[in-house]
Amino acid sequence: MARRVFLLLDSIKFEHSIFALPFAYLGMVLAARGFPSWEKIFWITVAMVGARTLAMATNRIVDAHYDALNPRTAGRAIPKGVLSPAEMGAMAAAGLVAMFLAAWMLNPLCFRLAPLAVVVLVGYSWTKRFTWMSHAVLGLADGLAPAGGWIAVSGSMDLPAILLTMAVALWIGGFDLIYACQDVDFDRRFRLHSVPARFGIAAALRASAVAHVLTVLVLALVGAMLGLGLLYWAGLAVSSALLAYEHYLVRPDDLSKLSVAFFNVNGYVAVIVFAFTVGGLYV
Repeated sequence: MARRVFLLLDSIKFEHSIFALPFAYLGMVLAARGFPSWEKIFWITVAMVGARTLAMATNRIVDAHYDALNPRTAGRAIPKGVLSPAEMGAMAAAGLVAMFLAAWMLNPLCFRLAPLAVVVLVGYSWTKRFTWMSHAVLGLADGLAPAGGWIAVSGSMDLPAILLTMAVALWIGGFDLIYACQDVDFDRRFRLHSVPARFGIAAALRASAVAHVLTVLVLALVGAMLGLGLLYWAGLAVSSALLAYEHYLVRPDDLSKLSVAFFNVNGYVAVIVFAFTVGGLYV
C-alpha cells in the first residue's frame, strides 16, 4: 500500500508543489501584512496541495495516450502500466475533496469561487488539442494560487490579488514556453498545439523572455502599491537575475540545460520572492 501511494505521489511530481505554495503564501502574508493564524495557514496549504493534485492527476489521465507515444514521457506510470487510470482518478478525486473542504473551512468567497478554479485546473489538460495559447491557461491555473491565498485571508478579491495573479501567470506561462520547446517535433507530428510548434523555438524563447520581463514589472508594481520594504526589492532583484540566467541557459540551438532552467531556477525564484517579501514586511 505504501509503495502504491509513493508511486502516485511520484507520478504527479508532488514535490513540485514548491512552485505553487510560495506564491499562495505570498498572497496570504500580503493580505494579512504578516502571518495569519496557523489554522489559516493549514487550510491554505491543504487547498493548494489538493488543487495541484487534482490538476496533475487529471493531466496524467487525459494525456496518457500521448504520453505513451512520446519518448520523453513514455516512462510515466500510466503508459508503463505501473498505475491504472482508475488509481489516478482516485488521486484526482482526493485532491478535489481536499480543495473543497479547505475552501469551505476558509471563508464563503473561497468556497463559491472553488468551482471556477476547478474549471481552469482541469480544463488546461485539453487545451493543447485546440489552441497554442495553452501556456497562458497553465499560467492562469498557477496564477490562482496567490489570489487564493489573498482571498483566504481577506475574504475579498482586491487589486493587489489581481496583480499577483497576473505576475504568477506570466511567470509560469513564460517558463512553460521554454519547457514546451523540447516537444516541438512531437507536437507537430501529432498536431498538438503550442507556441514552439506553431511559431518555432526562437519565437517561443523570445515570448518567454517578454513574459518574464512583465512578471518583474508587475511584481514591482505590487511592491510600490503596498509599500513593501527594501528586502522585497532586494528579493525582486535576485529573482530578476535568476530569470535572466534561465534565459541565458536555454538557446534555440541548445536545449541541453533546459531541465536546470526549468526545475532548479524556477524553484529558487518562488522561494526567494516569498522569503524576501516576508522579510520586507517585518523589517
